[in-house]
Amino acid sequence: MTITAQAFVFSEYGGPENLTLQDIPVPAPAAGEVQIAHTAIGVNFIDIYHRKGVFAPKQPLPSPLGMEGVGTIRAIGPDVTGFRTGDRIAYAGGPLGGYATHRNVPTARALKVPSDLNSETVAAMLFKGLTAEYLVHRCVTVGPGETVLLHAAAGGVGSIACQWLKANGVKVIGTVSTQEKAEIAYANGCDEVILYTQDGFQMQVAEITRDKGVSVVFDSVGADTFTESLRCLRPRGTLVSFGESSGPVPPLNVASIGGLGSLFVTRPSIAHYTADRRELESAAQRLFAAIGDGKLHRPRVTSYAFEDAASAHADLEARATTGSVILVP
Repeated sequence: MTITAQAFVFSEYGGPENLTLQDIPVPAPAAGEVQIAHTAIGVNFIDIYHRKGVFAPKQPLPSPLGMEGVGTIRAIGPDVTGFRTGDRIAYAGGPLGGYATHRNVPTARALKVPSDLNSETVAAMLFKGLTAEYLVHRCVTVGPGETVLLHAAAGGVGSIACQWLKANGVKVIGTVSTQEKAEIAYANGCDEVILYTQDGFQMQVAEITRDKGVSVVFDSVGADTFTESLRCLRPRGTLVSFGESSGPVPPLNVASIGGLGSLFVTRPSIAHYTADRRELESAAQRLFAAIGDGKLHRPRVTSYAFEDAASAHADLEARATTGSVILVP
């Protein structure tokens, strides 16, 4: 049976004001799908990229939005096993459509939520936590005693990655934009924190590491930090560019990274680290276990009413938020 849901849609690429709330039909779930009523919806910077049309090829318009949510199953499609009506499930990654009161979710992306975790915590942590999981454990190998530089250390992914790196015995130098965020970064386990908006960061990293440089830079900021980040690496170090909150990174002269010390540069995507169902389940289990045993503390969460999605986008884009942002239907 088709039901009616409220959902945010955008018909032009651009600012938060392009998000419009509409009534949309949600058909009965197809084979391999479940239909959920959302209890919490994750807001991520990738949603802003989609709204702006950053990725190529661009999403056809009009387009839905949102890649993360938690909800209760209200209907099950044909050929679905392992799930039943009333189960609480979470998902992270496509297809788009998370900014909605109800939606259909492919079971290939659905994860059962442990009973000891509330919906708000999971919506605040799943996408960011899965991102931190692959960055810290699978994208690069960083061992005890090594030093890394992590930009946006008070943000959603940064807050989780700091804790995980610290738990693994890694020394973490974090960068933030304000003194308030510096305190959050220290609380998340950073050994050193740099306010990059005031002083830059390359010279301070050199002082902290006694000119040795860091093994890895995790960079989600992009244009404002990329070039300087390369100069913070030790020989054969790795720059992990996984976002561009300040804008696209400049063109890279590949020969230049040889002259800087035979460096490595990678641009990973969560899609390629969770496409395999077994990898997705393993990553989620590692994340849920780390939350459960206290290795990762439950995040600071900024909640917005569902209808205030545009305000949530504006604040996130202005870097006016800390921790994780969610919408509550």
